[in-house]
Amino acid sequence: MHLGKYIKKYRDTNNLSMAEFAKESGISKAYVSILEKNRDPRNGKEIIPSIPIIKKVSDTIGISFDDLLNSLDENQIVALNETKTEKNLTSSTLQKITSTSSQLEQPRQEKVLSFANEQLEEQNKVVSMFDRKVEETENYITDYVEGLVAAGLGAYQEDNLHMEVKLRADDVPDKYDTIAKVAGNSMEPLIQDNDLLFVKVSSQVDMNDIGIFQVNGKNFVKKLKRDYDGAWYLQSLNKSYEEIYLSENDNIRTIGEVVDIYREN
Repeated sequence: MHLGKYIKKYRDTNNLSMAEFAKESGISKAYVSILEKNRDPRNGKEIIPSIPIIKKVSDTIGISFDDLLNSLDENQIVALNETKTEKNLTSSTLQKITSTSSQLEQPRQEKVLSFANEQLEEQNKVVSMFDRKVEETENYITDYVEGLVAAGLGAYQEDNLHMEVKLRADDVPDKYDTIAKVAGNSMEPLIQDNDLLFVKVSSQVDMNDIGIFQVNGKNFVKKLKRDYDGAWYLQSLNKSYEEIYLSENDNIRTIGEVVDIYREN
């Protein structure tokens, strides 16, 4: 017989409502109803009462804890601590669990052990999931950012940064020569502030390609364009920024072509 039947029998014998039994036992009225129906409302499965709940019921109906536990259905699973559906209970400590379990007869102890093993297996699955995530994060490579490029008004750089970075191996292209870090938003939405750019060093970038250019000492990441009059200029993808037209008076150096973009998740 499941626990709820004992509660129902006691209520009927003593003409008690659920609210009255709840008050007498210290178990919420909602959970008394769930116990009597013997169905978890979340999943429709049979309810799993905890040791503290069984103790409250045994104290209320005047049956010893051992007698009540031993009289439950043999396939009844018992939880050591409160379950999610239980209300107004205080979780048992490990010390209380050990003390209570030691008082159980062998068949009851085996039920408690069976449930504990199920909980441990479930917990290990969660731990295993996190272990896989750690393993995934370990699939990184180390490289160095050598340049700072502006997606904006230009960035001065006198020396190489040589800043160490860890990169997801799967997101690193096979072929590139150096890495540059972006400062600014003029190339949004494609390239964002703090993105890393994989660059193939070259003295020439094709028209309509995105490259790294140094103009009068400032580093830019821009798209190389040419207007109908034949004038060359650097274009921002963000329409809030004006084109940077190039002239023979400018000190211009093409550093390389952007072959890929890296962004932290």
